[in-house]
Amino acid sequence: MNMATLQPNAMSEQLRQTTCPYCGVGCGVDINCNVSERAITLDSVTGTPEHPANYGRLCVKGTNLLETNGPEGRLLHPTLAGNPVDWDTATGLIADTITTTIAQFGADAVAFYVSGQLLTEDYYIANKLMKGFIGSANIDTNSRLCMSSAVAAYKRAFGEDVVPCDYTDLEQTDLLVITGSNAAWAHPVLFQRITRAKRRNPQMKVVVIDPRKTETCTIADMHLAIKPGTDVALFNGLIDYAQRNGRIDKDKVAAFTEGLDATLKTASHMDTAQVALCCDMAREKIEAFYSLFCRSPRVVTFYSMGVNQSAFGVDKAQSIINCHLALDLIGRDGCGPFSITGQPNAMGGREVGGLANMLAAHCDLENPEHIDAVKTYWNAPVMPQGQGLKAVDLFNAIEQGKVKFVWIMGTNPVVSMPNRNQIERALAKCEMVVVSDIVAANDTLQFAHIALPATGWSEKDGTVTNSERRISRQRGILPAPGEAKHDWQIMCEVAKKMGFGKAFDFQHVYEIFNEYTGLTGYNNNGSRLLDLSILGKLTEEQYNKLSPFQWPLVPRTGQNELPLSVRPFANKKFSTPTGKARLLPVHYQAPLQQISASFPFILNSGRARDQWHTMTRTGKAAKLLEHMPVAYVHVHPADALRLKVKNGEYVALQSAAMFSGDPSALGSNKDKSDDVSSVIYPVKIDDTVRNGEAFIPIHWSAQWGSHSKLAALYASAVDAISGQPELKHGAIALRPYPLCTHGQIFICDDVNSEAISGVCEYWTKTPIELASGKNGTLFTVAAQIPRRSLLQSLVDTLPQHLTLIQFHHADYSACVGLADNSLCFAAFLGGESVHTQPQWAVPTEWLASLLGSPVAVQSQYQLLRCQVDEAFLNGQVVCSCFKVREKTISDAIKSGVATVTELGQQLQCGTNCGSCKPALAQLIDQQLVIETHSV
Repeated sequence: MNMATLQPNAMSEQLRQTTCPYCGVGCGVDINCNVSERAITLDSVTGTPEHPANYGRLCVKGTNLLETNGPEGRLLHPTLAGNPVDWDTATGLIADTITTTIAQFGADAVAFYVSGQLLTEDYYIANKLMKGFIGSANIDTNSRLCMSSAVAAYKRAFGEDVVPCDYTDLEQTDLLVITGSNAAWAHPVLFQRITRAKRRNPQMKVVVIDPRKTETCTIADMHLAIKPGTDVALFNGLIDYAQRNGRIDKDKVAAFTEGLDATLKTASHMDTAQVALCCDMAREKIEAFYSLFCRSPRVVTFYSMGVNQSAFGVDKAQSIINCHLALDLIGRDGCGPFSITGQPNAMGGREVGGLANMLAAHCDLENPEHIDAVKTYWNAPVMPQGQGLKAVDLFNAIEQGKVKFVWIMGTNPVVSMPNRNQIERALAKCEMVVVSDIVAANDTLQFAHIALPATGWSEKDGTVTNSERRISRQRGILPAPGEAKHDWQIMCEVAKKMGFGKAFDFQHVYEIFNEYTGLTGYNNNGSRLLDLSILGKLTEEQYNKLSPFQWPLVPRTGQNELPLSVRPFANKKFSTPTGKARLLPVHYQAPLQQISASFPFILNSGRARDQWHTMTRTGKAAKLLEHMPVAYVHVHPADALRLKVKNGEYVALQSAAMFSGDPSALGSNKDKSDDVSSVIYPVKIDDTVRNGEAFIPIHWSAQWGSHSKLAALYASAVDAISGQPELKHGAIALRPYPLCTHGQIFICDDVNSEAISGVCEYWTKTPIELASGKNGTLFTVAAQIPRRSLLQSLVDTLPQHLTLIQFHHADYSACVGLADNSLCFAAFLGGESVHTQPQWAVPTEWLASLLGSPVAVQSQYQLLRCQVDEAFLNGQVVCSCFKVREKTISDAIKSGVATVTELGQQLQCGTNCGSCKPALAQLIDQQLVIETHSV
């Protein structure tokens, strides 16, 4: 529809197609829009039925994209020292500072730290500017934290960073090994594809390797709860078992690989009994897994952060790849080592050289020919002659004063990087910190000298590459809000002011795409599978209509359409100098962050089902916080008993990293002085974690809680090859953290939330959806002062016009605040943690039904006496889409509903996005256990 043909104020319904901005699955999204001459509004979101990544399905985060897309909390204008400035001033100062820094200290005093949430075209411009025109390789990305070990292992084995699998392999395999991934929560759309495939083919087997018994285990035929960090021992044992049992055809494997004999020799150093001892598993279970793997004609090993986020992550991934090469389980349907990425464009960033140890188009910084080729193609004045600073090293260099200028784009390193205290020190010392982001506040922006408003999903325009090498368009639908600009536009403005105008004179994003695809073919000559030059130069119209496609590509003879996608390594030819894949011997090594008498617990962390990264987007949607409103530290019942803590009580967590950034200090008996702030979480007693271990979801930050600083517990321990931090194995101490007063505070958006949090020693906040249509917030608070003193401090922060009613019981105090008889404040304070569910703790849904609305006198009395309407006593939300709660589901199961499908038919739960299906299956299993015990 041409906008010019619309009559004034006439509305037109249109369908726009784009890609989800969350995990690496890369789901297609259909947006129904209402378009008028004056505005475009987004009406509804559904999955794109024809998109090969999701075929119309979305998880709960994708389903609620519009709930997180509002203007609230957006950064809308450039700021300097917190004050608004125009774009010319901001970009001029950035350009001048970079130029001056280079002149005084050299190009390596400048650094970019970017994000897997940038689009490929943004990434390309950042890489080109930094490496080809500033002349340093100091550009790294938060993708370093999630998949750089997988990249390094693929390059070592195959000669190129190529994921050799497709999503269809997950459905066609005989055995799917899921290791280091809670796919049910981290990649729910893929998990549902796997679940359906297993239902269609009952002979398909699934093995889950994870120290925790996660929701992914609901489809597992076997669960190996190995000791954290012992993956290399497990997979070395597998390849040795295969050799001893005649499963490896050495002649056949030698035809397309090298290094088999040396790898087998190293793997033989530990027999199955020793592997079982190392992994803390029964030998019989280990051998059952090995036997199943060796007799399965097709195997996919699906791995993610639990493998990669390790000081030996490259070796872990290599041990998996070794097994697939040695058993010839690669290059065909239903086979391969499949690393799944956690970000929407981590793969696109890899393609354009977004990491400090690579060049664009899969070229290498260690290869002089590659450097010369890229320099020539870019007509670049300078090029780095070696690797730049990887993420952890980069922030170390900032703290040491070696890097004077850092530009952070679309990421929140204060929350996501290990050793938070050190990251804060580094940014506080840096001479200039520039942050480009969509939000006005996060933990990193408080350190920004210059903050730049960037466009976000629904506004950004470009391409992304998902975990199966599929390139899709993320289309701009809405205009940029305020003065926001695309990341590539901002960087091009800076480049022009530095004197590089000709090289960065792009008017449209398709021009950047064409330059990038041309580079992939420049001096390639078939040496790298990433060659998109076969597409030719697309017109703007062709680019806008680009359908999802996978590389590698081969031409279609005589057809005027996209080239044909082919399976990598189907011909058993690899991107190494010899054309053969490499097996490399790897040895098991224990994690660097080892437990000790001072720090006796192993710390693990991971994703929650309905949240994303540091919650700058998903945290805006109250619906996405109903399933898990706050973060807990999960501990085994035996550990809780030893610690003398009950479910919901608070514990303080500390690690050596909080006292020293040096990993060698871990396990020392340094004085745990009181001047270092503890990280504090409520306890969830959980028999799905191993004894002596603790698990915490990653998403909550200081924006959401006074002591929610998980990353402070991890040391700066990294893989020596990839630089990826060890974020799955910390060493911590836990101790009870008693507080005398606890409470819930519910407020409407017209009450000052900052003042509320300012008077509480401990607090977390959760947005809540009010029946009145207003926005609301729940604060869960605790303090060392008596409850009446805390209540008075809270009352002192409230607007003067409120009518306040207080009630004091022997066990609790309550206060409600009314404006014109409308409830806008309610507080309940007692002596027990809210998370222990004391009688005075009230359901959030009940308060949400009253807050912001007129409240009758009778209801006011009910509130003050905590007399909850029974309709709101149905427990935790399990199905976020339809707000179906645990008690409702349990009652249905007790009445005879025996399957997830039947629950969906009766209650609707699980019938939309499907993200809650594993939880539904768990509730059914739990009821079966209860009935068995009662019998």
